[in-house]
Amino acid sequence: MGNKIKYVVFVMCLVVQVGFTQQTSKPINNKKVVFVIVDGISTDMLQKAPTPFLDSIANTGSYTKAYVGGKKGGYSQTPTISAVGYNSLLTGTWVNKHNVYGNSIKKPNYNYPTIFKVFKDQYPSKKTAIFSTWLDNRTKLIEGESETKNVELDYAFDGFELDTTNYPHDAYKQYIKKIDNDVAVEAARYIKTDAPDLSWVYLEYTDDVGHGLGDSPQLDDAITYEDALVGKIWNAIKIREAKFNEDWLLVVTTDHGRSPKDGRHHGGQTERERATWIVTNEKNTNSYFKNETLAITDIYPTMLRFLNIDVSKDIAYEIDGTPFIDDVDAYGLSAVKEGDKIVIRWKNNSDKNVKGTIYTSTTNQFKEGKKDTYTKEVTVSLTSEETTLSLKKHTGKMLKIVLETPNNVLNTWYINNN
Repeated sequence: MGNKIKYVVFVMCLVVQVGFTQQTSKPINNKKVVFVIVDGISTDMLQKAPTPFLDSIANTGSYTKAYVGGKKGGYSQTPTISAVGYNSLLTGTWVNKHNVYGNSIKKPNYNYPTIFKVFKDQYPSKKTAIFSTWLDNRTKLIEGESETKNVELDYAFDGFELDTTNYPHDAYKQYIKKIDNDVAVEAARYIKTDAPDLSWVYLEYTDDVGHGLGDSPQLDDAITYEDALVGKIWNAIKIREAKFNEDWLLVVTTDHGRSPKDGRHHGGQTERERATWIVTNEKNTNSYFKNETLAITDIYPTMLRFLNIDVSKDIAYEIDGTPFIDDVDAYGLSAVKEGDKIVIRWKNNSDKNVKGTIYTSTTNQFKEGKKDTYTKEVTVSLTSEETTLSLKKHTGKMLKIVLETPNNVLNTWYINNN
């Protein structure tokens, strides 16, 4: 992220601690979240281009490298394509669950609820907003296009790419650049005046420049341009916090990297296409954040925790991310066949003698809007970082595995390819 930031520090427990301002010691009860996706900026591109506003956010809070694309070569491998990445953030799941495989967004699986859905379910009177350079983000990914909407946002500023009168289309995508500006200006204005409780800002121009020119000075300039737009939102948040004693979480990220050859393409599983980043104003990131490369799916459970959103155990067991604020006992759950055993591994993240419980399910009915039945397998000490299950007992094609700990929940799948 520019040459000014040389370090990497850092954008299913469901509790949150009340924060206090240093100036007044008044409790902050009004928590709000804005997440921003700036399209198509690989980690190395962000580090190269001048980004003074993202630097400012990171200096206030944190910055880290991240990734998209699920587990490479595994059941959760996910195309590094825009809408796919958006939905991984929105649902906290990889493509094997949310079912958005491309930008056509044919059949999203709304049984994996977006952050807006679970937020509105718990807080129906609180306000949501979207500011977007692509209409489908709202109509297809979040709300749904059926007569009965999946969830309806309270405020939307989008759809301007369809307005060819005020935004005449051109080969160099300057109309997208203008829309991005108008989207960011309106987001900043609305945050200052109305302060929605949960908002998404989406900016597209960098991806268009990348497709047209690839690695180039023009793409560096586009990143700096978008950085200034993020700065407008950041300044609006600082005004709200100073005047209204609000506690804002800002998370800025991207949806995918770019192809290694020339930066024009994406969609595959090369390291550069998978390499992304997260910038946040959150100072109190946890050790998981500081020591590991985060996934885009980690943003969802972080927002749940910050906003104190309770989700059902059925939903919690499906979330593919780990929160990067507050305590996390373990992360990195995996399951592989070794001999006649299924070996389950995780990384311990507690300095105490914490125990967790392994549960399994042989069904995957959640994807159909039904419940899965889980069986308790074993209680484990997290410091062991490993346990086994017998293959003779588990002979099916698929086994859903959950590790539940006092402070978070992890899940993985075992796929029997024999």
